[in-house]
Amino acid sequence: MTIDERLEKLTERHEALTQSVELLAAEMRAMAAENNTRFAETASRFAETLQFINQLAHVAEAHERRLDKLEERK
Repeated sequence: MTIDERLEKLTERHEALTQSVELLAAEMRAMAAENNTRFAETASRFAETLQFINQLAHVAEAHERRLDKLEERK
């Protein structure tokens, strides 16, 4: 195998690796965008859940006060 043949093979391998890296980079960018979307959705659901829990806590407090008042009447 001559030096020119070796250089040609190395060039082909380099081009193949470059294409692989470009494909991986594009896939990583797509995954990052998808992860950002999922994170935003999760954050939104968490905020809704927190609001719901706070509402339940207020209801529980109101019921507790009502029960305390009923017990005081006895």
